[in-house]
Amino acid sequence: MRPRVLTAEEARSERDRLVASGRELVFTNGCFDILHRGHAEYLAFARSQGDALCVGLNSDASVRRSKGPSRPVNCQEDRAFVLGSLRAVDFVVIFDEDEPKELIAKILPRVLVKGKDWAHYVSGRDVVESHGGRVVLADMVEGRSTTGTIERLIQTRG
Repeated sequence: MRPRVLTAEEARSERDRLVASGRELVFTNGCFDILHRGHAEYLAFARSQGDALCVGLNSDASVRRSKGPSRPVNCQEDRAFVLGSLRAVDFVVIFDEDEPKELIAKILPRVLVKGKDWAHYVSGRDVVESHGGRVVLADMVEGRSTTGTIERLIQTRG
């Protein structure tokens, strides 16, 4: 089965279908450039917070603005394919803005999950909570990050 990469409108339709059947959509977002254990545990946790998981994926341009000109390592189509192939992920929506607040407002998930490293600011929190939803902060996996993976690769491969 091919991973599902949807538009915001298609994701909203999926959300509406879930709500009509008494189920909840969970949303999270990120760059997910080089997948590692921390990502896998985070996404499994996010999925456990509801009945389906939508991942908002930063576009290549958005990642470059956030992480610098050498990122992303993997293009958005490849990142979306790999993410969408994971059992925890029901579908992926690519967004070009620097943060996903507009996308969240379009989809209106019931649950918004972010890592505790973003506890100071969760983009879209106000939108989700004002529609009766909840925000859940996930524990991070110590020592697991894309930046750390890249640094280890550089150290071992020069």
